[in-house]
Amino acid sequence: MQRRSLIPGLNVSALGLGCMGMSEFYGPRDDVQSMQVLCRAADLGVTFFDTADMYGPHHNEELLGRFLRERKPQVEIATKFGIVRKPGEYARTIDNSAEYARAACEASLRRLGVERIDLYYVHRIDRSRPIEEVMEALSSLVRAGKIGHIGLSEVSAATLRRAHAVHPVASVQTEYSLWSRDVESDVLPTCRELGIGFVPYSPLGRGFLTGTFDGQSNFSDGDFRANLPRFSAENIDANRRIVDVVHSLALTKGCTSAQIALSWLLSKGDHIVPIPGTKRLKYLEENVSAIDVVLSPDEVTALEAGVSELSVAGGRYTDEGMKGLDA
Repeated sequence: MQRRSLIPGLNVSALGLGCMGMSEFYGPRDDVQSMQVLCRAADLGVTFFDTADMYGPHHNEELLGRFLRERKPQVEIATKFGIVRKPGEYARTIDNSAEYARAACEASLRRLGVERIDLYYVHRIDRSRPIEEVMEALSSLVRAGKIGHIGLSEVSAATLRRAHAVHPVASVQTEYSLWSRDVESDVLPTCRELGIGFVPYSPLGRGFLTGTFDGQSNFSDGDFRANLPRFSAENIDANRRIVDVVHSLALTKGCTSAQIALSWLLSKGDHIVPIPGTKRLKYLEENVSAIDVVLSPDEVTALEAGVSELSVAGGRYTDEGMKGLDA
């Protein structure tokens, strides 16, 4: 597996693994199957594993902790704090206070079974709290050796600049894919300017860009996509036109649509590290093989032109899920 540098001192595999779906949001969990995927990912050279304390809540960090304890792999772990929610509820509040950051960090360290978190994100930004205050609190955790690097998720370019002036931001994590390209206007150029890594989550459009999604029948119990605007019955057919553009290039290249979507992201810069999530071995191996799919500049241009001609129907999240985005 190739490696990339998010920031000097933080080198990770060129593709990471998003672990959220192993705990919730995409149907029932299966810890045995998920452990197989985690172990296979390590075998394939994936070293960058992404989680958060709110996935489960807490179950995802505990699962990764078991993987780290039993497998003892040489990996980089990213986790997050700031979203507070109760088990079984989607509703959330945001807490970026110094007291909560310290308590959340200690709890994540215990669940993961590590002495230091490689990359610690503010999962969502509290608009009412100065980002400088938040960064000072996290900087103290760096000095204490609790975390290695600080990341921000779904942050605006203006807030990113203010945060970076207090303490170096190693990475920004935001949804970015062929059907979610808002970051290209401001956030991504700011990351390039400041030398900050960028980690796209949902790089496959929550599975939609793979071309395997055929409608409402795909949703199992507990799959939150059933409530997302882009997956509504009235929007699916319109959005499928984007998938058709991706699939057309995949046929030409002799690969899958998922591999085209990931290869496109990898082509956008050496500081970009997508973290496709899956809990199935088949899709893990398919995603990792995207490293070997190289798009020419002409292919990238044609793909972007074809997708840009089509508008995306529906928002990324429900109103509840939009809390803290672009803050």
